Amino acid sequence: MSLRKSSFVPEDLEKPRTRSVLESTENCFDPENHHPPWLQGRPERLCIGAQHPELNGVATPSPDACSQHFCHFTPKCFLTVHRGANGTSVRSTPSHFGEDGWHEGTTKTTIRVENEVEAQREANNYRFGFRKWKGNVTERPIEDRSDIVKELYTDLSLVRPREGSAITVGNIAYVFLFGWWISLFYILICPLMFLTILGAPYGKLCLKMALYLLWPFRKAIEKVSDADKPNMKPTNCERISSQKDDDLVGDGDCAPLLVSSPILTEIPVPLLPQKRSSDYWCRVSTYVWLLLGYPVLVVVHFLACVLSWLPVFSIPVAKMNFRILTTVLLMAPEEVHIKKQEMNFLCEIRVTLYCCQAFNMYYYKYTIQGINIFALNLLPLVFMTLVLGYTDHDHIYLNSETMFAIAITSIIPLSYYIGMGIASISAQSNFAVGAVVNATFGSITEITFYITALLRGHHAGTKCYEEIVKAALTGTLLGCILFIPGICMTIGGIKHSEQRFNSRSAGVSSALLFISVGGVFAPTLFSKTFGNLVCESCSNIPGNASVLFTCKDCHYDTSQADPHLILTHIEPLVYTISVLLPASYLIGLIFTLKTHSHIYDIHISEGHPHGQYVQETASSHKPTGEVVNGCLQPTGVCINASINDTTHGAAGCLSSASHAVVHWSRWKALAVLIVATALMACCADLCTENIEPILSHSSISQYFIGVTVLAMVPELPEIVNGIQFALQNNISLSLEVGSCIAVQVTMIQIPLLILFNVFYDVGFILVFSDIHLWASIFSVILVNYIFMDGKCDYFQGTALVVVYLILLALYFFAPSPRSC
Repeated sequence: MSLRKSSFVPEDLEKPRTRSVLESTENCFDPENHHPPWLQGRPERLCIGAQHPELNGVATPSPDACSQHFCHFTPKCFLTVHRGANGTSVRSTPSHFGEDGWHEGTTKTTIRVENEVEAQREANNYRFGFRKWKGNVTERPIEDRSDIVKELYTDLSLVRPREGSAITVGNIAYVFLFGWWISLFYILICPLMFLTILGAPYGKLCLKMALYLLWPFRKAIEKVSDADKPNMKPTNCERISSQKDDDLVGDGDCAPLLVSSPILTEIPVPLLPQKRSSDYWCRVSTYVWLLLGYPVLVVVHFLACVLSWLPVFSIPVAKMNFRILTTVLLMAPEEVHIKKQEMNFLCEIRVTLYCCQAFNMYYYKYTIQGINIFALNLLPLVFMTLVLGYTDHDHIYLNSETMFAIAITSIIPLSYYIGMGIASISAQSNFAVGAVVNATFGSITEITFYITALLRGHHAGTKCYEEIVKAALTGTLLGCILFIPGICMTIGGIKHSEQRFNSRSAGVSSALLFISVGGVFAPTLFSKTFGNLVCESCSNIPGNASVLFTCKDCHYDTSQADPHLILTHIEPLVYTISVLLPASYLIGLIFTLKTHSHIYDIHISEGHPHGQYVQETASSHKPTGEVVNGCLQPTGVCINASINDTTHGAAGCLSSASHAVVHWSRWKALAVLIVATALMACCADLCTENIEPILSHSSISQYFIGVTVLAMVPELPEIVNGIQFALQNNISLSLEVGSCIAVQVTMIQIPLLILFNVFYDVGFILVFSDIHLWASIFSVILVNYIFMDGKCDYFQGTALVVVYLILLALYFFAPSPRSC
């Protein structure tokens, strides 16, 4: 039973209460925006109550009935991150301003999250040392997603009003890639069915389907039951809404407290007619069709499904073929009606099959059980790599170069699954478990490859693999501090002109990079100071008293120095550094996550209704604390509660309001991590096994192979995550993606390699070539200069990318290492 609010709250008390609630929530949305964020972009509620006398006593629907009219109000949780543009801490309270207030250039980024698990994932993205993950780890209701995404998940049974012509480049490409040969098979089967006499109706069906499949666009296939006219049922017809602005009344389950109840009139949907019994399975012609025609078409449509599914963007063609195979071809031939669909209607119409486009460029967003479609399509490549790699030792089917290419490509989806597993476990666990999982599995991809390469080089008795590992380490460092920030700044700057980030948090990463680079290359500087200068091809110049010898290829070599130099000086130095670097990493964790967590100034509050990263200037806002947790309750009121304890993160949000359905549970994610790590080790072993011919006979420098292919291919999922963050105007996370990997390379991966060398001596010495030394030092200085002002644009990003390409050219033309 619906009660009017005015029946138990006096009007003179209700208005001040409304104003006070609105004033208490002004931190959740832009005060210049006259409508709160939960009012913008939200579909009208289908709630009809007794408070509207013009509806002649229509009863207010119950919550259950209301949910059938898409009226269920789902609580939302939003993560807001305030960033200081000038590198100072951004902290203030409602009652204190001035020096403690926000600075003029401070920006606020609001991120929409649907539940507490997503809030925890977003909070983990801003934590130092945690792997950044863009994708959702819980199921998102399809009604909350954009129209573009909704169209990706349609089953091709709805006809929607659509403008534009059906003659597009993608549809024309369909005719040449799929349409002609699929139609050809139907034409070949058509006379066969006529020859059987009993299958003549299916011969006519094949002829109709041949014409349809040659150009299926804007044509509808519908089922006709004992009637000449198609039985097309309208669904989701246009609704006519009206609303009284002065009536602040709403049902608690169907509308927010401060939103006036809409009056929504819905065009009635006609009921489907009662199904009649069919003798389809009692006909002889049906079994003639299933024995002679249908099996051939199963193979044809299955092949078309596979060929159109793998490129991703042609998935509509795969859906169409699958629906024809499983539905249309199993219908009685007289029930299949094909007609050209006109667009002169306002309602959605449900039919058996309707396809309007063959290619959709937005299918890169398509996911199945939370797994991106590209990672899912690359999974068969992993198993094919393992089967061929461990059975075809003599390279009968694939040569070494091809095997290396597919093995290194197989690492990409495995790296994606490892990243999603880490994000899933961290989002469903407390801070301690998340930190352990990130530290354990965060670098497992690179560590697996490096250890496998060192073992193979040790067994082969060559130092070439060690040089390749050092080149890959340097390449990862250069790519993460130059290429990833550069490409993100460039793409994000083209879309958003100028982007701002928290220079204070970026300064912490830059300081750790300085410490790590100084520690990693300290043994190299030590060897240059105390090692022997060894030169090749020295010749005497007669008659020149000032220059006695001319030497080429001079380098410092510690192996020919005093034999006690390495054992008594360099190795203790390396072991000392391998202890100090992880200690510095741990201090950075404590500093950013515990004692100075306000640097990141994470807030959870109400945000933008479209789920984008929206930046607003902070001069018009009044932040209420350092770390705030807020949930959008069914009444639509923003409630803020402090969660200064970082072990709880954002998990306090919506614990009682919503129940998230996670894609992977903790145990499932752990199982995926273990399996993906084992498969990663196998693929890394195949990479190192098949890279030897490339190192021996390739005209390209081994330095270049190490710093490009071996270093950056495993990081492709991280690059994609960074670009997506930048496109959503969250450049801070884009920069943190690269900085996090670079710090982990120098402070975790290299000490782990040294620790492995202690227990299993593979001859790994932390002494790098000169080209690695100077390229790394120059890159760290440059990126620290770029990060100083807390803002970036596409010009700065282009500068970083150009410097990275210059260094790649340097490696490309450099001579190969002497040990190779």
